Amino acid sequence: MRSSAMRDLMAITARPEVISLAGGLPDTSTFPPSSFAAQMTKIAQESAAQALQYGPTEGFEETKDCILQVMGAEGMLPDPDDVIVTTGGQQAIDLVCKTLIDPGDVVICEAPTYPGAVPVFCSYQAEVIQVECDDDGLRVDEVERVLDRLAGEGRKPKFVYSVPTFQNPAGVTLSFDRRRHLVELARHHELLIAEDNPYGLLRYEGDPLPPLYQLEGGDYVIYLGTFSKILSPGIRLGWAVAPPPVMDKIVLGKQASDL
Repeated sequence: MRSSAMRDLMAITARPEVISLAGGLPDTSTFPPSSFAAQMTKIAQESAAQALQYGPTEGFEETKDCILQVMGAEGMLPDPDDVIVTTGGQQAIDLVCKTLIDPGDVVICEAPTYPGAVPVFCSYQAEVIQVECDDDGLRVDEVERVLDRLAGEGRKPKFVYSVPTFQNPAGVTLSFDRRRHLVELARHHELLIAEDNPYGLLRYEGDPLPPLYQLEGGDYVIYLGTFSKILSPGIRLGWAVAPPPVMDKIVLGKQASDL
């Protein structure tokens, strides 16, 4: 295991003289303190026992309802049973790795990619193959070549990890044609895609592109979401949506982490 680049980055951004455009840190002036105060007061008065007690591993149904509303804003309608609430998007990545990766397994991702993801892959002893991006996002044609090369070696990646919309740090968005090509590859090769979408709702202009989960239908796409960018990262609230056979194992992995 090795230190995450995100940890080193956070140490720098904690310095008051630094304004970072690199770490995906929301502007704190957008946080709604009055709303938080009202919600905390309401919880304390009306449902403190439920809030402070052990709860279901998959998360409260009320929380799932909110997640379904957020996903619905981008055209997705998952089954509530396919959703698990996590400690931020980071735990969602970790649980996918815990569920799928054995030492020596291959994970394909973008180059560059989210700096908090690669240390997780490496902590489970995965072999990480990074494929370059251009102005239209991940070079899916290169992904196809990597898949063919690995197949010739008798190997198959456990999943492709991608941040297709407003990818940080590359600042690119996967084009519609490449999205369609990537989900076609997933179906053809029976290959899982881990779609990380922390930024999709932060569009300022232009037409939204369908998430991979919506395009593919959810059979081969594991969707990872978070409230860190649209509400507050300190709440540590994220989620994952996965096909039932995968979700069954993710739930077991989460029970081992935090009950």
